Amino acid sequence: MTLAEIQKKLESNIDQSQVTMEGDGCNCSTVVVSPIFEGLSLLQRQRIVLAVVSEEIKSGELHALSVKTYTPKER
Repeated sequence: MTLAEIQKKLESNIDQSQVTMEGDGCNCSTVVVSPIFEGLSLLQRQRIVLAVVSEEIKSGELHALSVKTYTPKER
């Protein structure tokens, strides 16, 4: 799975999100900015992001994804 594919999947599944990716294929990191994170804990935010790619992680197609999340106000 390419970084562009991961980015597209996250942007398609997390409302009003801006996603940036770094890394190499199966080991990468992402920064996701979305207003849906307003009022949520860091753990809740990470769960939302990781749920989008859970099948890829389970299958081994995506080995690890480091996640940072922000609301637009926090950026």
